[in-house]
Amino acid sequence: METDILANPVWAALTGPHAHFAVVSGRTRRYPLDVSPFAAVPDAFTPGDWADLDGQVLTTNRGAAASGWETFLELPGVQMEGGAVAGAADPGLSVLGPGDVPEMLDLVARTQPGPFAARTIEMGLYLGLREEGRLIAMAGERLRVPGWTEISAVCTDPAHRGRGLASRLVSAVVAGVRARGERPFLHAATANVNAIRLYESLGFTVTREVTFRVLRPQEALTRDTAEAV
Repeated sequence: METDILANPVWAALTGPHAHFAVVSGRTRRYPLDVSPFAAVPDAFTPGDWADLDGQVLTTNRGAAASGWETFLELPGVQMEGGAVAGAADPGLSVLGPGDVPEMLDLVARTQPGPFAARTIEMGLYLGLREEGRLIAMAGERLRVPGWTEISAVCTDPAHRGRGLASRLVSAVVAGVRARGERPFLHAATANVNAIRLYESLGFTVTREVTFRVLRPQEALTRDTAEAV
């Protein structure tokens, strides 16, 4: 299937278009922490591969971690592809740059769309909407997989919801992805039914269920516990 490459998207990104970000250890790949918490092991991974990951990581659909690792957050979700979504350019939106990062981080902190760090903006194009000089909504590109780009960080200030801003931003980001000859995909938490409904209204379809897991070495947990006593 055409979407098979999206079964392990972090690995596909860090061995493909985002290889320049990859922190390599053995057969594992991860983003620098100030870019993204995502890490990946190859499809045919072995328990020994986990030993090459250093510190806390966020993974997708890699099954149970090896001995010595603790899963302390698990979030079920869905992956959706937008092969039939055309998108639409929107001149009313602004391209966000490094100077906008403090406001972006503030908006993310207030809306919790998912992981976003100081250098996440380097992963792709981010668009935003300002009113009276204040950033009130944004969306952008995260994982870059051969032939595909993930839409992410879709968020709107709570005081401005209900105006269709998320649809407008996602559509504009999709238009940019399409202009490169790529197709959009995205992820959403299963519990976020409103977001899933929105994406479906734009033409995205669910391709697979996913599980996001935050993993940490048991040794680090034991150390932190001891330090807290």
